[in-house]
Amino acid sequence: MRVMRITTNLPVADIDSAKSFYTDYLGLSTEEFNLGWVARFTDPDTGAHVQLVTGDATAPEDSVMSLHVDDLDAAYEDAVRRGYEIVHPLTTEEWGVRRFFVRAPDGTVINVVAHHH
Repeated sequence: MRVMRITTNLPVADIDSAKSFYTDYLGLSTEEFNLGWVARFTDPDTGAHVQLVTGDATAPEDSVMSLHVDDLDAAYEDAVRRGYEIVHPLTTEEWGVRRFFVRAPDGTVINVVAHHH
């Protein structure tokens, strides 16, 4: 498994009220998607981005980051083999991604994700 991209998941109370700081002030002006509970804002030139999250739609806990990987099944199998806690099982979500949440030994919850093809 290789990590292809890391996205910070920032907890916010309301995406719409938080949006202008990230889009106007920080210049992350491209809204890649907005599902109401999670939205990604990206700089159109550099690709720098952040996700704002009010609360995960299907997982029991929120994650602090999303790791986009090249082989999700291998990442899941490796996490299980190493005995890491799986917080949210390997799932194909209705919004078009496959993912699972794993808890790092320090307690950090990470969303490991790949786009479903």
